[in-house]
Amino acid sequence: MMDYEVKTYSVRLRERGQLTLPQPVRESLAEDAGNLDWMTLVQIEDMLILTPKKLYVTELAKQISTEMERTGVTLADLLEGLAEERETIWRERLVGAGAADERLAETAGE
Repeated sequence: MMDYEVKTYSVRLRERGQLTLPQPVRESLAEDAGNLDWMTLVQIEDMLILTPKKLYVTELAKQISTEMERTGVTLADLLEGLAEERETIWRERLVGAGAADERLAETAGE
């Protein structure tokens, strides 16, 4: 069983749905999460859970753009490769489904 400290704070929900995190909470989260611009709010019945959310998509997009520039790959290249990969996967699925149908027919014929 994990031991963890539970703290409660009173916060006021403002007219436009805004609330202010108490300073001790902000400081604690800033130490762990760094950037608190975005958070995730989970609602379970009448309970709310607010957690720091890292935006990995933004960082990933930067890494992809950097790699594309480094290698000279264009967006058109990526889209063309995606279309080819989809076609390959589609063919593999059709062949797999056809092989399954053949095995079923062989079993039924025995």
